[in-house]
Amino acid sequence: MKKYIFIFSTLITISFFSCQNDGGVWLGEGDSYGKSYTFGTQAEIDNLQGLAKAYSDLDLEKSFPYYADEFLTDKFKENQAKWADAMESLSMVPYKIIPLHQKDGDFKQVLAWSKEERIFKNGSYQKLDLMEQFVLDKAGKVKGFKQWVAIDSANYGFPYGGKFFGRKESEYTGRPFVFSNRNETKIIEQMVESYNKMDTEGMKMAFADEFVFNDYRGQKATYKKSDLANFFKPFRSVNWKLNAIIPIKIANTDAASGVIVRGTESRVFKNGRKWNKELMEIYYFDLEGKISSMEQFAK
Repeated sequence: MKKYIFIFSTLITISFFSCQNDGGVWLGEGDSYGKSYTFGTQAEIDNLQGLAKAYSDLDLEKSFPYYADEFLTDKFKENQAKWADAMESLSMVPYKIIPLHQKDGDFKQVLAWSKEERIFKNGSYQKLDLMEQFVLDKAGKVKGFKQWVAIDSANYGFPYGGKFFGRKESEYTGRPFVFSNRNETKIIEQMVESYNKMDTEGMKMAFADEFVFNDYRGQKATYKKSDLANFFKPFRSVNWKLNAIIPIKIANTDAASGVIVRGTESRVFKNGRKWNKELMEIYYFDLEGKISSMEQFAK
């Protein structure tokens, strides 16, 4: 019996000492080159979850204790306050957290993957899949931070592009464009559906109480929403077929957007005359999500 106990104890000891308790490698420059990593602590995981909750609750006072004093500058606090004030709601939900320590070194970090949803007070909306690095000091508080966003395009496209110039140079000059996502596409589709039914009440829902129309002939006029009541009186039928809807806005601005709409339109007048055009139009949506002006080009 003692023989079996001895053998069993020996196997456990061999298994324990043969377990790999470090892994990975740092291949960057510096004294840490070639060093491996070990797992961090449960406390570091708990702290990251606590920080995520405070961030999601927009509770700055609860989030600040998770940061090191060297990171918690007046500028950082000011930027955090502006960020929180711009939010209607915020949700950061980590789905993978890995605390790592560099073996035979002082470097500590927590890698976290999370789903984040941001709803801004100005109407902008973002839904992100994030990978983030939280660098820790000796006390386990955040002293450095980096963030990466997962590319969600099958073609590895960027979420921004192009360049805004403007008629005059301004703070927006040089900024790229981003897609807008305030339901503009659906609003245009519903407006076109109402248009083809010659339903003025349905069309009115897309427009501000007053809007500007620049037509393809270079004529500019300001209309009230009530003026649309007589729009279809000259026509026997209309048919507007959409080819494309592209809602965009200048990056890092308020939620006002411009929507490029391509399509073809035919109109049959009551006197028998026919009108056919290939159109490119830009609809400008105000902060209330209504069309405040439009420009029309035709061929």
